[in-house]
Amino acid sequence: MQDDASETIVLRAQHDITRVRRALTLLLTRASAKPTEMTKFVTAASELARNTVLHGGGGTATIELTRERKGFRISTIFEDAGPGIADVEAALRSGFTTGSGLGLGLGGAKRLCEVFELVSSAEAGTRVRISSRVGLR
Repeated sequence: MQDDASETIVLRAQHDITRVRRALTLLLTRASAKPTEMTKFVTAASELARNTVLHGGGGTATIELTRERKGFRISTIFEDAGPGIADVEAALRSGFTTGSGLGLGLGGAKRLCEVFELVSSAEAGTRVRISSRVGLR
């Protein structure tokens, strides 16, 4: 397997969320990720991709797999130019929702990944980066 891989997926509709899931599953399989590692990361990324489409008006997901000394690091950056998140702290709390969902999305994604970075403003939209080490040997 090639040590490093990168792909950017444009997110506009539901089928693009599925493309993110498939791309991540392929890379995680190549990295020999454990089933629990794969499930956690793909679940978090799916929620963030969904938020990018529904709340951000679309955007991009950039997926990167890099080799580390022992295993790999999978990272995904979600970016949109939407209205931003008015209260990031509240949005990260379980149960907070601005729509018809359960309010588990952002907080749940944060709990499922080793690294979770969120920057949001009304002027620049939202950027979320998630990352985890996988396939440790």
